[in-house]
Parts: sequence; structure tokens; C-alpha cells
Amino acid sequence: MFSKFQKATDKAMVFLQRKALSTLYIPKRKLHMAMNTPTPKVQLLYDLCKSTFTPSGFSSASSQPVHKLCSLLDTFGPADVGLKEESPDDDQGHGFFGLNRVTRWSQPITFLDIYECDSFTICIFCFPTSLVIPLHDHPGMTVFSKVLYGSLHVKAYDWVEPACIKESRQPGYPQVRLARLAVDKVLTAPCSTSVLFPKTGGNLHCFTAITPCAVLDVLAPPYREDIGRRCTYYMDYPYSTFGNGAQISSGKEEEYAWLAETPPDDLYMRQEAYIGPAIQI
Repeated sequence: MFSKFQKATDKAMVFLQRKALSTLYIPKRKLHMAMNTPTPKVQLLYDLCKSTFTPSGFSSASSQPVHKLCSLLDTFGPADVGLKEESPDDDQGHGFFGLNRVTRWSQPITFLDIYECDSFTICIFCFPTSLVIPLHDHPGMTVFSKVLYGSLHVKAYDWVEPACIKESRQPGYPQVRLARLAVDKVLTAPCSTSVLFPKTGGNLHCFTAITPCAVLDVLAPPYREDIGRRCTYYMDYPYSTFGNGAQISSGKEEEYAWLAETPPDDLYMRQEAYIGPAIQI
């Protein structure tokens, strides 16, 4: 009798163990929801960047990775990274609710760090109206920029090659280098992703918020001062300021400017925590 009871108990234990380990143990409704939950776009972006970039740049010399990244970034909106679009009437950028007008105008640009490694950085800049990220460069880097909401004016240059450098003979003027205008336009969401390359596409650019706006950036590889990828800021001067003796190979004088290194004295920025969908590393 005991032997039969023991055998029945053993069978019951085996059955329960198998049931616990099987997917049938998960309620069907929860299993259906899990199977049909789409992968967050920011996760897809991370996965694509991980397979595309190395610490020295692209893993492939073809243009296909650029098209793939642009196509994915083109689909992004503010909700995909946990942001809420700001109204132009707010004049406050990201996360500053209930502030009076004077306080709003004193708010900084907000920086949200989504992910960073030796190969790439994914981040967001949220601008209150009229705030500016001054003219700066991206040495040896490729940068993808997607305006998530609002309007942003972009002014960008590329260096003239071979380098044309002038030492100033006037007091108060630093050494300058000749650059050619590559981009001068307003981007308003929804719009296509912009791309700049190490030597083309407007590697030196300036952002000015026309309305409250947010920009999702992918930088590859990221800034790294110890190996020469240091962010340098510039002031641009009209070509006529130092133009005598410099040869222009094509275009008009209005398309050229002299750039001088300068500290970013008016850059007002602070970092906040990213609260969008988490990335699974």
C-alpha cells in the first residue's frame, strides 16, 4: 500500500515540476502580450550601432550602414525616448513646468545621456527657445542628428583643404582658418536625419533653437580627449575680414568664413537622467 502511494506521489511531483518549467505554466494572456510586445526603437538603435561602429569608426566602408541608421532614426519621435513635445508657448525646453517667463528664459539646454561606449554615443539635447550650442567640431567623427520636435537652425562649415591659415596682424584677433559653408537651414520636425562626416557634411556646426526642440544624436566614435577627439569651439568671421590674399577655388565669398578657436563662454547646459525605454546591453 505504501509503495503504491509513494509511486503516485512521485508521479505527481514529476508532473508539477514539468508544468512549472513549461511555457504552459505562464498564463496564456500574459504569454500572448509578451510575444506581441514590439522591441523599443531605442533598443533597435543600440543594436544597429553596436553592429555598425568600432572604436575607430565604421565597421564597413560601404554606405549601407549610413542609410540603415538614417532610415531607423527617421521613424523616431519624442515618445520613443520618453520625451513629451513642448509647446512653442511654453518657451521652456525639457521638464520645466510651472515656471514664470523670466525663469524660463534662464533655463539651460538639457543633456540626456542614453548610452556611451568606446565606439559610439547616443544622447539627446533639449533646447528652450533661442538657446544655442556654439559652433564646434567633431574631429574624426560621424554624427547623426534627428530633430524629435520643434524647429532648430543649423549652420555648419567644412574646412577648406589644403588648410588656409592666417596669423592676425591686428591686435585682439587670433589665428584664423578658412572654412566653407555647408549647411544653413532650419530643421522642423518631422524631418529627415542629418549626417555629418569627418571632412564633409558640415563637421563644424552651430545649433540655435527657433522653438523649444529636442535633438537625438548618435556620435561615432565619441569624443575622447586622450586620443585627439577633443571638442573645440569656434567664432566665425566674414571672409572679407581677413580675405585679402586668400584664394577661393569655387563659389562666392559669402560662402566662406574664417574660424578662430574660442572658449564656449555662453554655453549653458545641465545633465538630467534619461527616463525613456531601457536598453538591454
